[in-house]
Amino acid sequence: MSTVTRNPAQKVYLALGTNIGDRQDNLQKALQALNPAVTIWAISSIYETEPVGYLEQPHFLNLVCAGETSLSPGDLLRFVKGIESALGRVPTFRNAPRPIDIDILLYADLQMQEETLTIPHPRMLERSFVLVPLAEIAPELIPPGHTQTVRALSERLSQQGIVKVSQYREGIQTPHQGMHQ
Repeated sequence: MSTVTRNPAQKVYLALGTNIGDRQDNLQKALQALNPAVTIWAISSIYETEPVGYLEQPHFLNLVCAGETSLSPGDLLRFVKGIESALGRVPTFRNAPRPIDIDILLYADLQMQEETLTIPHPRMLERSFVLVPLAEIAPELIPPGHTQTVRALSERLSQQGIVKVSQYREGIQTPHQGMHQ
């Protein structure tokens, strides 16, 4: 029997991506499933993006959300992996097509590196499909270990292949207008 560690609420930023099935519905279901463990404060627009790594697959829909959780980083990882599994994700190969992918980008000001979890996300600063939506909801945020804002970091990357397709509004109640910086 595993135990869940509850801590004081911590700010978290999560990236969601999908390219199999009803992509909009996959994002909606994943955001709703986060609700018991993550209080979502802000959700970026939805962006359609080209695949990275393995290119022979459909385009992705991506967004970033901000909120808070009292789960420890490890418990949050197990929780989001459970959501991925419940929504039909099965282990395959790196960068494979998937109904949903949920990555922990940032957890408070934590910097950690373990076998199964690295925070901040190790490839976050290389990916415009992460930084563009993150800059939309937290432009002045400075990731731990860095000196530049998310906006400045995102402006250094190519925006080619990233198309804003819609504002995210439907179905999610955001108790706050935006995430506190």
